[in-house]
Amino acid sequence: MRRDIIFASKGLHCRGWIYVPDGLAQGQKAPAIILAQGFAGEKEAILPDHAEQFVRAGFVALVFDYRYFGDSEGEPRHQLFPLEQVEDVRNAITWISDQPEVDSQRIGLWGISFGGGIVIYTATYDRRVKAVVAQVPLAISLEVRSKLDPERWKRMSDFLLQDRIKRYKTGAVNYLKVVSLEEDPCVFPGKEFYDEYMDLLARHPKSNPTWRNGVSLESLEKVREFDPVGMIHYMAPTALLLIAAENDSAIPVDAVRETYKRAGEPKALSVLPIKHFEINAEPWLTKSAAEAINWYNKYL
Repeated sequence: MRRDIIFASKGLHCRGWIYVPDGLAQGQKAPAIILAQGFAGEKEAILPDHAEQFVRAGFVALVFDYRYFGDSEGEPRHQLFPLEQVEDVRNAITWISDQPEVDSQRIGLWGISFGGGIVIYTATYDRRVKAVVAQVPLAISLEVRSKLDPERWKRMSDFLLQDRIKRYKTGAVNYLKVVSLEEDPCVFPGKEFYDEYMDLLARHPKSNPTWRNGVSLESLEKVREFDPVGMIHYMAPTALLLIAAENDSAIPVDAVRETYKRAGEPKALSVLPIKHFEINAEPWLTKSAAEAINWYNKYL
């Protein structure tokens, strides 16, 4: 069973869906999993496919739009500040812990891609979280990210600095495309990323029509300053499962392996022979969900 929900986050409303197992008896409480979307994503794409796997396994699941995205409130639209998304997840934990179907002592987080970094950061500091699964996650440090392509990092630094100066003087909110086939700047250049984002939209034709191919330039400043794993050793004893993609062109698997080494126990690393976006399609969606369900069954 799925129903619409609203919870408050810093004076604004986040909207989403809660999934409750059909066989849950009145008064019975189940562990809950909160799902965190990837970069600039909205709840309609990807998340329901994964949430339905969890609810069939007996978990309550919650998906929602971050503030400034989708059905949730907040201006300017498509503002992606990582620490504000962390705040949204933490407020989701508080909200779901009060629901009559939920065992508040058995809360798990699940995140994909950029959302993987969000849930890692959240669980590092919020002890209400007992288990985390991060899929094809942004589980690499700020230092490593800056060295992946130093020239592009420098160009973007200069670009964002100019926007900061203009923003201060005019108050204008400027945007950058997430993906593009053209030569104009974007967050994820190249045909692979463009095709995959467009494919996700095509496979989810009922996705919220508010989605746009862009985020505010100020968002990219905040993203570049965000280090999801700098304190990952502090997460233990919260249980951490990283599910990485061997052929990931967005998040190098070797960098994820290095982060895994720094995490405390209990932990596990699964590396699938896929590219970044293939985890959202069969058979890998079901395979990764099975690994996540086993992890939650063990630690929630």
